Amino acid sequence: MSTNRSAPAAADGAAHADGAPDARQLRTVLIAVCVALMAVIASVSGLNVAQPDLAVEFGASQSTILWIINIYTLTLAALLLPLGAIGDRLGRKPMLITGLIVFGVAGALAGLAPSADVMLGARLLSGIGAAMIMPITLAVITSTFPEEERGKAIGVWTGVAGGGGILGMFLSAALVDVASWRYLFILPVALVVVALAMGMRSVPNSRERSDHSFDTVGALTSAVTVVGLIFVLQEGPEHGWSAPATLIGLAVGLITAVFFMVWELRRRDASLLDVRLFRERGLAGGSITLLALFGVQAGIFVVLFPFFQAVLGWSGLLSTLALMPMAVAMMTTSGLAPGLAARIGSRSTMAVGIALAGTGLALMALSVSVDGGYLSVLPGMLAMGIGMGLSMTPSTEAITRSLPRERQGVASALNDVTREFGTALGVALLGALLSAGYRSAIDGKLDGIPQDAADTAREGVANAVAVSGSAGPHAQELAQAARQSFVNGWQQAMWAGVVIMGALFLYVLTRGPKNVVPAPGTDAEAAEAVSSR
Repeated sequence: MSTNRSAPAAADGAAHADGAPDARQLRTVLIAVCVALMAVIASVSGLNVAQPDLAVEFGASQSTILWIINIYTLTLAALLLPLGAIGDRLGRKPMLITGLIVFGVAGALAGLAPSADVMLGARLLSGIGAAMIMPITLAVITSTFPEEERGKAIGVWTGVAGGGGILGMFLSAALVDVASWRYLFILPVALVVVALAMGMRSVPNSRERSDHSFDTVGALTSAVTVVGLIFVLQEGPEHGWSAPATLIGLAVGLITAVFFMVWELRRRDASLLDVRLFRERGLAGGSITLLALFGVQAGIFVVLFPFFQAVLGWSGLLSTLALMPMAVAMMTTSGLAPGLAARIGSRSTMAVGIALAGTGLALMALSVSVDGGYLSVLPGMLAMGIGMGLSMTPSTEAITRSLPRERQGVASALNDVTREFGTALGVALLGALLSAGYRSAIDGKLDGIPQDAADTAREGVANAVAVSGSAGPHAQELAQAARQSFVNGWQQAMWAGVVIMGALFLYVLTRGPKNVVPAPGTDAEAAEAVSSR
C-alpha cells in the first residue's frame, strides 16, 4: 500500500520527456552525489584509526575520545529522517548544497581544533551536515534517473555506501602514518569541494508540494528515539548494560519509539513516515535485510582489526589495506546486482547474496588460525563481500520504491537510519560475543602467570600481548595463549553471524519482495510496484 500523499513533485531539470538529462549529465549527477556520500562515509570511520593521537594531543580520556567519534554518528542518525523530509519539501538540491557547506566548514574546524571541546562541537556540526547530505544523495538518484537506469545508479550508490567506509579507513590510516591526525580532514573537505563544484552545476532540483503541515512532533520523537537506542548500543558495552545511563537511554528510546508509532498511525497520510507501509514486503524485507547485513559487517570489522593488529602484529595501515579485497568485491557486485535482479528477481538476488555472506562467515569460523594468518580468512572475506554487494542493492531499491516518488528523501533517510542501527547493533552483539568467548578461553590458560599480568590479559588480546613482556619466563606462553583464545572468541562471533544470516535467508525466501521479472514490453514501474507488496 503506497499512498500518494501530496501533489506531484516540482522539478527543475528532473528527468522529463521535454528536457531529460542525457547520459553524460546523468553520469555527472551520479559522480557528484557519490563523491558527497563518500565524504560522509569516510568521516564515520576515519577517526577510529587516530584514537591514540587524539588522546595525546588533547590530553583527553578514552571516554572523551569515544564521544568525539560517536557524537558524529549519533547526530547523523538522529537527524536523517527529519532532514530527509525537510529536503523533500524545501528542495533536494538546496538541502544538499547547504549540507555540503556545513559539512565542509565543520571539517575544517575539526582539523584546526585546539581542544577536545572544540573538536566535539565540530563533530556535532559535521553530523548535522552529514544528515543533510546522506538521504538527499539517494533521493536525487531515485527522482532524477529514468526507470531503466535507476537500478544501476542505485547499485553504484550502494557500493560506495558499503565499501566507502573501508576505503576511508585506509586513506585515514595512511594520512595518520605519513603526516598527522589533522590531515584526516583534508580528504572529506576535498571531497566536499569537488561535490559542491559538480553539484551546483549538474544536480537537478526537485521538491514535494504537500497539502499537510510538517510533522514536527514525529520529527522530534524520531530523533529522540534514535539517539536513545543508539546511545544504549554504543555505551552498553563500554559502561555496562545495567549502568544507570544505559537503562535510562533504553527506557527513553523504547517509550518514544512506541509514542512515535502511535503518533504516525494517527497522522496517517500527514505523517513523517507512514508506518503502515511496513506491511509491504519491499519496505519490511529491505529494511530487515540491511539491518542484519550492516550489523554483521560492522561486527566483522570489530573482529578483524584485533586479529590483524594483535594476533598478526600488523600496523593500522596494513590492517586496513587487508580489508580492501572485501571492499572491492562488495563495490563490484553492488554494481552487478541490478542486472542479476532483472533476470532472476530481487528476492532471488537477495537470497543468493545472503547465502554467500553466510558461507563467508562459516569459512572464517572454520579456517581461521594463528598460524594460517591472513590467508586463512581471505576466502571468507571475499565471499562475505560478494554476498553483501549482491544483497544490499536490491534491498535499498526495495525500500526506495516502496514510498512515492515525492517522498524519496524520507525513503532514503529510512534506508540510512537502518544502516546506522544495524552497525551499532552488530558492534554491540558480535563484540560482546567475541569478548565473552575470549575471556572464557583464556581463563583456563593462565595457570602460573603472575596475577597482575593475568588480570590484564583477561581484558583483551591487545592487553595480553602488551603485558606479556612482564610475565617473565611465561611471556611467550601468555602471548600465544591470548592469540589462540582470541581465535576461539572469533569463532563464537562468526557462528553467531552464520545463525543471523540463516534466519535472514529464510525470512527473505518467505517474506522478501516478490520475484517479478518484467517481460519484454512490460511496464517496469508497474512490475516493481507489484514486487514491493
